[in-house]
This record gives sequence, C-alpha cells and structure tokens, in this order.
Amino acid sequence: MRQDCKHFQSRTYPTGDTMRKCSLDLAPEAPWACPADCPKFEPRLADVGWRHGTLITPPTPDTPAGIGEDPTIAQLLDDAENIINRAGDSIRAQVDAERNQRRRKWWPFGRN
Repeated sequence: MRQDCKHFQSRTYPTGDTMRKCSLDLAPEAPWACPADCPKFEPRLADVGWRHGTLITPPTPDTPAGIGEDPTIAQLLDDAENIINRAGDSIRAQVDAERNQRRRKWWPFGRN
C-alpha cells in the first residue's frame, strides 16, 4: 500500500498483527496494493521531514499468490465486509431494544 498517502491507516496490535487500510475504502486488495491510478491519492504532509522512532509501521507482508490477477478477490472482500456490516447493524438494534426495555422496567410511572 502507499504509506505516503494521506488516507493510509495502520494499527499494530499487542499480538504483533498489523492492520493496514485505506480510510476511504478504495484499496480492494488491501493491505497489499492500492489502485495504481487512485483518483483520491494525496501525499501525506504532516510528517514531512520528521524523524520517526520505533513506532514506524512494520513492512507489508509478501503479497499472496493470486492478488491482482483475479478481479473476483476484491468482490469477495467487499461481499464479506457487507455481511459483517449488516450483522453489526442488526446486533446494535437488538442491544438498543434491550436497553430501552430495561429502562422502562426500572420506573414504570410516567414513561411509555
């Protein structure tokens, strides 16, 4: 990925795993590649000329075989993301309904 892009984000977890992504969701083959002609590429300006310590993003892992060769990989990843997003909305609605129900039981007078 183009780590010099303003929209590049990364996070390293205590396990050592690193998440790399485009904040605009324009890199379907993340974390290995951004589109070569990405229309939203903007150079990162905030850290120009800075000296970086040990918190520099670890190197991107080697690209697995098949990335960039099959356009259905990007579609598969988009479909998986959509499934997770739909499940998240459903779970959030259930949690909100349970919270609202608990509130009503606590003080039954004057509230619907």
